[in-house]
Amino acid sequence: MRAVVQRVTRGSVTVEDRLVGATGPGLVVLLGVGNGDTRDDAVYLAGKIAGLRIFEDEQGKMNLSLLDAGGSLLVVSQFTLYGDCRKGRRPGFSGAAPPEEARGLYNVFVREMVKLGLNVATGCFREHMTVEIINDGPVTLLLDSKKNF
Repeated sequence: MRAVVQRVTRGSVTVEDRLVGATGPGLVVLLGVGNGDTRDDAVYLAGKIAGLRIFEDEQGKMNLSLLDAGGSLLVVSQFTLYGDCRKGRRPGFSGAAPPEEARGLYNVFVREMVKLGLNVATGCFREHMTVEIINDGPVTLLLDSKKNF
């Protein structure tokens, strides 16, 4: 499972000109599910992201997690994180999990974040979304559950 994590002042998702999810200040997480990912990947990544110390404390140091800072997050499904651009000019997406499998693990991730006590907004799975991200810092991190176990 892969995630692009951005610290934001705000973020939102619209589908067909309708606001479906928003957050801020906090995090926007673009989440991709790959072939072979399991519930363990979703649980691990949720805990890792919730605990990342990327928010500033009183001294201006990145010392606080999302949980410490009391922020919220927006989780957006993003199968294109598994785009393989090594050959040719058109990305291949064979590394992405099939949609129904991906939806289930995406939902596990979201539920884990809620269990941790976070306020979670989401995009719409398998919909064409317009995502607005106002990055704070900028702070952007790439996480991959397969590189962390």
